[in-house]
Amino acid sequence: MRSMNIAATGMLAQQLNVEVISNNIANMNTTGFKRQRAEFQDLIYQNLERPGASTSDAGNIDPTGVQVGYGVKAGSVYRITEQGSLTRTDNRWDLAINGRGYFQVLLPDGRTGYTRAGNFSSSPTGQLVTEDGYVVQPEITVPENALDFSISPAGSVQAIIAGETAPQELGQLTLATFVNPAGLEAIGDNLLTETAASGPATVAAPGSPGMGTVNQNYVEASNVNAVFEISALIIAQRAYEMNSRVISASDEMMQATSQVLR
Repeated sequence: MRSMNIAATGMLAQQLNVEVISNNIANMNTTGFKRQRAEFQDLIYQNLERPGASTSDAGNIDPTGVQVGYGVKAGSVYRITEQGSLTRTDNRWDLAINGRGYFQVLLPDGRTGYTRAGNFSSSPTGQLVTEDGYVVQPEITVPENALDFSISPAGSVQAIIAGETAPQELGQLTLATFVNPAGLEAIGDNLLTETAASGPATVAAPGSPGMGTVNQNYVEASNVNAVFEISALIIAQRAYEMNSRVISASDEMMQATSQVLR
């Protein structure tokens, strides 16, 4: 009976679905986190009677045929890049992107990482760095004698230096965008890396056409919706239970068949 194998594929699919949902819920308070969604595809079909096949010498054809599917498989786990809400922190090192784009980070292996998590800090030398000490690109260093610094929505960084009246330009932040941001590879620590699926990065100043702006003293919250995720979890649980019942029913049918054959 194919039904047992088909239901087993359904249980595996819903297991993956629950794993994706649980990861979303676990990261509800992760800065800049983007929720994911599992997508599924039906498996290959067996044609017991092919649609359109001739059924008589008079030219009649089978209008529907008889096709039996073999279940379901995971098609993809898609990252949803919709905007998260901006939360004020009053920490001058914190930055949030309002719109499209990613901050660029220099990874220890020399690659460039991309992140929406702008909960940055200062290195011992005044550099703008991530929680793990990775330097934000382009490199911005706030002098030790700076009384304060500010970052404009367009990414221009200025500092008030002790003894000077005019603000000092420290540099210009840039953002990176991708044709297919869902194709970026997540490597943990709120970091993503470029892949062939994402396409190459397009780098420009915040506020440029197609780029978001930067908000200082804010961070972007996770875009996970708790109500939606709990509803999806209940649906996945029910689907898993129904597939398990199919296996139980198929087993009972096989037992009945074996008793008839005795």
